[in-house]
Amino acid sequence: MSLPRVLFVCLHNAGRSQIAEALFNVYAGGRAVAESAGLDPVKALNIAVVAAMRESGYDIASAGPKLITDEMIDAADRVITMGCADEEGCPAELADEDWSLPDPAGAPMPRVREIRDEIARRVRRLLREMEIEPVR
Repeated sequence: MSLPRVLFVCLHNAGRSQIAEALFNVYAGGRAVAESAGLDPVKALNIAVVAAMRESGYDIASAGPKLITDEMIDAADRVITMGCADEEGCPAELADEDWSLPDPAGAPMPRVREIRDEIARRVRRLLREMEIEPVR
């Protein structure tokens, strides 16, 4: 039996979806798996997001933005967009849910932390909906 899979999608795969992927995989404790992708991935992660995650004890510096593929969508049990429903080309019609979160790009550090913390709350709630008790 395969593990439940979640795909987090945002425009550049440099911030929100990367946070969600990292936190989901930690909180799931091996009982489910997440990956993230972008519609128009950039070359590197948002450095403020990397710093905010490091402050919380998570090192995502080695992660890289990825382009969403049909295979990723097909493999996912749930697809969650992070707020790109208004973006052209966003697979909103393929998403089970849109979290409508602001993009941390260019945001001051306190705002990036707020976005990180809101994603953490939503990831925990998602895991509970999947009947998986978060490990953190």
